[in-house]
Amino acid sequence: RGATADGSVLVTHSDDGESNPDARLCYIPAADHAAGSRRPIYFDKEDYPRFVGHDRGSCYEPKPGQKPYQPIGWIDQVPHTYAYYEATYGTMNEHGLGIGESTCSGVFGTVDVSHGGKALLSIDSLSRIAMEREKTARGAVALMGSLAEAHGFYGVGSAEGSAESLLVADPAEVFIFHILPDPSNASAIWAAQRVPDGHVAVVANMFVIREINFTDHVNFLHSDTVRSVAKAKGWWQEGQPLDFTKTFSDGEYEHKFYSGRRVWGAYRKFGIVDLPENYTDLRLDAVYPVTAKPPTKVGVRDMFAVHRDFYEGTRFDMTKGLAAGPWGDPDRWATTSREVKGNWERSIGLYRTSSAHVVQARSVGQGSVLWFGPHASATTVFCPVSAAATAVPTPYVEADPNTLSRQSLFWAHKYLANVAKIKYSYAMQEVRAAQAVFEAAGEALVRSLDVIPGGHPLALNAAYEQHARDALRLFWALPDRIVEKYADGWLNDQGPMGYPDWWLQAVNYQDGPPPPPPPHPRAKPLVDAGQSERLDHVPAAGVAVCDDSATQRCVGACQ
Repeated sequence: RGATADGSVLVTHSDDGESNPDARLCYIPAADHAAGSRRPIYFDKEDYPRFVGHDRGSCYEPKPGQKPYQPIGWIDQVPHTYAYYEATYGTMNEHGLGIGESTCSGVFGTVDVSHGGKALLSIDSLSRIAMEREKTARGAVALMGSLAEAHGFYGVGSAEGSAESLLVADPAEVFIFHILPDPSNASAIWAAQRVPDGHVAVVANMFVIREINFTDHVNFLHSDTVRSVAKAKGWWQEGQPLDFTKTFSDGEYEHKFYSGRRVWGAYRKFGIVDLPENYTDLRLDAVYPVTAKPPTKVGVRDMFAVHRDFYEGTRFDMTKGLAAGPWGDPDRWATTSREVKGNWERSIGLYRTSSAHVVQARSVGQGSVLWFGPHASATTVFCPVSAAATAVPTPYVEADPNTLSRQSLFWAHKYLANVAKIKYSYAMQEVRAAQAVFEAAGEALVRSLDVIPGGHPLALNAAYEQHARDALRLFWALPDRIVEKYADGWLNDQGPMGYPDWWLQAVNYQDGPPPPPPPHPRAKPLVDAGQSERLDHVPAAGVAVCDDSATQRCVGACQ
């Protein structure tokens, strides 16, 4: 809290999936439940559609051809559940509780009860149950941990690991929460560490909690299995420090620096620049702090900037080099080659992000605010939604990845991201200008709505709906403007933009076909002196040489 410019607590997340993502933002209304009710638990399918059914709001009502999903188990229900917003995971509830997620590796893994395992709960389900039942971060951590111990925890089963991490925040404090299955596959191992006031923390697909102070119940929460399992496996002895990451993480996946580079990069964006770039094994080498104090206060737009970072200005700058092409494109597609072995640098900004969000947990005005940006952060715009509202703006509800829709902000930003690649470094100037204007307008809108007495939900719904529709119009118009300006290598369909010299040299342009042989000595010039002057062309050795731009002007002059 003390690290932010406005005194709020900020927690953020980017959902970096693969193809066929479900990028919808959905609103789950509050509900009352009869005594003795049971809450259904579903297998968490993170592709589109992530859920089909009647018990999680209108967003998930079956469409033609869809059948409701069937529960894989049940837990006891509570008398009343709170309203909340969810994407792949629970994001923010009506009381301002916010969550961000990061999949991690773990030394243990298992599957759910519907696939032959013993575990009932994934991080997806745990985050939603926390949204339904808790008002505070501390309460949410304790609830998720106890439920996972009682009913078993499983990772959804991607290549990205069998464990999970959440950042859980309310307007007063934030916790880092780590969890993985236990060796029995029927329970869980978990720990949580409070982020000190005035500090920031970064989690990037790997555990970060190090030594746990088992006597400090204010700053650390944990399951008994942390010590019992570590002791039983011979990984820890009584009286010795217990490093949670060293003990229970399986390290970085995909490649070295997959996690560490992003931790280093995010801290750098917060102004914490004296951290090492290299290490041997991130699991064993505690080279980065669990939390750190930034030199300047952080605002929501600083969080947006972290999500858009490609290490610009460092030696890892992904907008530089041959892989970025002539126009500085930092995206690196997944590769399919079986012959060429290697890895791309893992950036913070990523083309395969389905959505990103920032929860601004506050106790002033209309309460907490969720800033939501569908598709890749580099080309999205983060728009606000209030915890006191009762609806999701309609451009966020439609996001079928298999059917382009002009009513969808997910598709508007996906379309823009791909169109921008025709002249990336130039097109992104247009994109960034639009983002800056619109995100400033979003902050102004939040300030104006903070003064509405009681934060009336219908007024909030209408205001945020209009703001999202304005974004829809602007960001569907922007790709057309980029095509008009940069299509076919011209600038505004006039002169050619050419290629940068460094790239021409790198692709051996100078070794291309040689000039034509000298002309016949009695050949006449292609143009007379007057034409040559009109074309701003100076003949060489008595022969006019027309490049494409001169040809275009010549054709225009002859009409």
